[in-house]
Amino acid sequence: MLTPDYWWVTLVSGLALLTYYFTLLVAGIARVRFKVPAPSHDGPEDYIRRVRAHQNTLEHLVLFLPGMWLFALTVSPLWAAAIGAIWPPARLAYAIGYHRAAEKRRIGIYASMPPIYIFVLGTIIGSIVHLIRL
Repeated sequence: MLTPDYWWVTLVSGLALLTYYFTLLVAGIARVRFKVPAPSHDGPEDYIRRVRAHQNTLEHLVLFLPGMWLFALTVSPLWAAAIGAIWPPARLAYAIGYHRAAEKRRIGIYASMPPIYIFVLGTIIGSIVHLIRL
């Protein structure tokens, strides 16, 4: 059973997965709207931007989720949840901006990247500190 502090990490994890699902849904709707037959990814720019937002979110999700959990285990679950809470709304801003125009994705991408860097570096530093204390 998880300690209560980890429930915050599970909540942020669920929000991150819901954010990813939003991009998946938008990309699927765009496939139908722009009549792009599977498995093709060629289509109008509006379609391609939605698919790229989805693919890029998946690429970041595979760093974000394990990074947040490793940080929670090696540093602090409360800090992991607090830092991680930045990622879902930042990725939504990224996706929605990208849907409108490629240049409008920048604020979201710049806001969603620091938590990943913090998690990876924090996990490494936290692990080294724990190993030194052995």
